[in-house]
Amino acid sequence: MKAKLFRLAVAAGLVAVACAAQAQTPIRIGEINSYKTQAAFLDPYRRGMELAVDEVNAAGGVAGRKIEIVTRDDSANPGDAVRMAEELVSAEKVDMIAGGFLSNVGLALADFAKQRKVVYLASEPLTDKIVWQDGNRYTFRLRPSTYMQSAMLAPDAIKLNKRRWAFVYPNYEYGQSAVATFKALLKAGQPDVEFVGDQATPLGRIDAGAVAQALGDARPDAIFNALFAADLSKFVREGSTRGLFNNASVVSLLTGEPEYLDPLRDEAPVGWLVTGYPWYAIDTPQHKAFLAAYQKKYSDYPRVGSVVGYSTIKAISAAVEKAGGADTEKLVAAFTGLEFGSPFGKVMFRPQDHQSTMGAYVGRTVVKDGKGIMVDFSYKDGAGFQPSDAEVKALRPAD
Repeated sequence: MKAKLFRLAVAAGLVAVACAAQAQTPIRIGEINSYKTQAAFLDPYRRGMELAVDEVNAAGGVAGRKIEIVTRDDSANPGDAVRMAEELVSAEKVDMIAGGFLSNVGLALADFAKQRKVVYLASEPLTDKIVWQDGNRYTFRLRPSTYMQSAMLAPDAIKLNKRRWAFVYPNYEYGQSAVATFKALLKAGQPDVEFVGDQATPLGRIDAGAVAQALGDARPDAIFNALFAADLSKFVREGSTRGLFNNASVVSLLTGEPEYLDPLRDEAPVGWLVTGYPWYAIDTPQHKAFLAAYQKKYSDYPRVGSVVGYSTIKAISAAVEKAGGADTEKLVAAFTGLEFGSPFGKVMFRPQDHQSTMGAYVGRTVVKDGKGIMVDFSYKDGAGFQPSDAEVKALRPAD
């Protein structure tokens, strides 16, 4: 009897030790991104992640465990991203993966998540396919998609009552998706609209002079632009020099984001209708708290990347807390319908497609004190810019 009690006590002790060890083991997040090629967005993104990790861990972690980030650079290449993901899962033993900037990279990581049955939070990729045509039960997406941001711009674009529209965009998944969606929404709201020309440019290698000339030759009443980063700067400068924007209204995805507006300084476009992030004028309690913490830590102002990185960790922390740990199937269940707080307010991951309801700001660009800013802006809650559940069901494969 004594021997049996001894064995039970030893077993109980081993279980207690194992549980204590589990509690001490951090939640490991494998984060994959294009840090070298997209530094304007991803340096602030990394800072946002680090701020959130500090806050979570200082408060005792989640489910009794600290958060740890293991990062890899994907060189903006889908194949490299998948190799990094495999290394993180197999060698580093991460509990889930996150990140991705370019849409084609995000789609590759989503497929990896499906094949390896590992949770993937797509922080930045905007392609609609990642939650619709190529969606899967293991992949969730944080940022408002190309559909959502195009839908946020479409009502004001239709009010312009411009008939002849031209388009310029990077020729890969994000740009193609953004233009296709905007055309469909514009046509639905203004049936007599004409599409007079597309300029699909190689990502990071725009011939801005030739593009501006071709758009000018099309004599559009309005231009839809989906360029970003260095391509955007070159296009704005060349278009301004050639007078392209003098007689054409411009509607533009992402241009109001400080990452892309700030480098233009006093050359920033004036009067463009844009999505963006007017960090200097957002007067909500959630954003004021985030802004104060960010500026205290970095002595710098946040960019959209900062908000995305910060929200990525907050979302993961909320899911782990809800799941009671990092078991994959429990995380999938926890992320589905999950609500969490962000600098933009309450956000939810929709059960029907795993898309978050994070929104974006829409406004006009002006130049003030030698730099471009957004004015006349308003926040568009992502929950109000989604297709119907029936449309989503038709687009998304069954899990």
